[in-house]
Amino acid sequence: MDSSVYVFAEDLRSEGMEKTLDRIRGYGVGGVTVGVVHHRTRDVTPHGLSRLTLRHDGAHFPLPEDLFGELRLRPAPGHLDVLEGLREACSSRGLKFHGWTVFLRNEAIGVEHPDVTVRNCFGDRGYPTDLCPAHPDVRLYAVALARAVARLGVDSVVAESLHYRPLKAERSFVPLGPMDAYLMALCFCDFCMRRASDLGVNAEVARDECSRIVGAVLDGEPPAQGEVTRAALTAYAGPDVVNYARARSETVTSLVSEVSAAVSAEGSQLTFVDATGAVKGYKHGLPSPGLAAHDAWQLGVDLVALGDLVPSFSVLAYARDAARVADDVAAYLRSVGKDREVRAVVRPGHPDSDTADRLLAKVRGAKAAGAAAVDFYAYGLVPYPTLDRIPAALS
Repeated sequence: MDSSVYVFAEDLRSEGMEKTLDRIRGYGVGGVTVGVVHHRTRDVTPHGLSRLTLRHDGAHFPLPEDLFGELRLRPAPGHLDVLEGLREACSSRGLKFHGWTVFLRNEAIGVEHPDVTVRNCFGDRGYPTDLCPAHPDVRLYAVALARAVARLGVDSVVAESLHYRPLKAERSFVPLGPMDAYLMALCFCDFCMRRASDLGVNAEVARDECSRIVGAVLDGEPPAQGEVTRAALTAYAGPDVVNYARARSETVTSLVSEVSAAVSAEGSQLTFVDATGAVKGYKHGLPSPGLAAHDAWQLGVDLVALGDLVPSFSVLAYARDAARVADDVAAYLRSVGKDREVRAVVRPGHPDSDTADRLLAKVRGAKAAGAAAVDFYAYGLVPYPTLDRIPAALS
């Protein structure tokens, strides 16, 4: 079974490339999945030189001018020397090198170019981190970024945030239910509305319905209860809203198709990361009942369509229960096809795996369900004693 450890660029700078790779090789994994393009965040890093690490939006390698010279959007420069020699260092240790790339979550670009960000049903552009996958400039940026990462000589481009994102308000004293939050996160920018209209959707009616329903909750009406399903959404918001939500899948599918083709043209392959598993279980490892593969449509992800376009998928199996991990993997394989590579991404410690036995059970469950690989997230966030569980989990 294939495997890797997710590694941040700051890990390599803090602990040294050679030392970090030697330690990871000792875990018995087959490769490293390195954050070559990442987003802004503030992390507790238990064994870094800094115990609290501030990461910035940026690409950790020089951008090829033939790809970005004519583009309006480009990532900010990160630690431009951190990847020097990494391909060779991995090869000498028998490790694969996967290029973990965050595509459409980039606050620096969103602040500089607010017109390329998501616009909700009220006309607010309050999501500077979220670049809209329907915007033509964003699509050109994503394809160029994919090509640039593939040229690093990576075994695969691991694509995170290559779809829509859910509502992430820092504070809300209004008790929005799941369906209200979903409606408030839908993008109604000109490009999203135009693409939906081209598919026969009454985009203006959908926008007006969303603003009416969510506006009533913001004015004090009780929020809707229950999980977001197409049937519940139809009953709550009407068929125009559901059709509008469904149209988003064409936007994401066509973008992923362009990105995957660009990666293939550069001699690598795309691994698509669907964030639904993280949306459901990131904070606590107790995901809501619906399986990630069944709820991926909420982010505009049509797994059946992508199964014809993408060779590899990562399932964010952020769950404490081994049976749930197995069920999520099996559901992905049923959606994307048995001939596609499905990789289960698990966290070796808090909050999902309180013991080595629990981690072992989840790895075995993923394998039994058909996962071709298990990847461990993430080196710099996890104490050494917890990382030391990995060899036994792979045995």
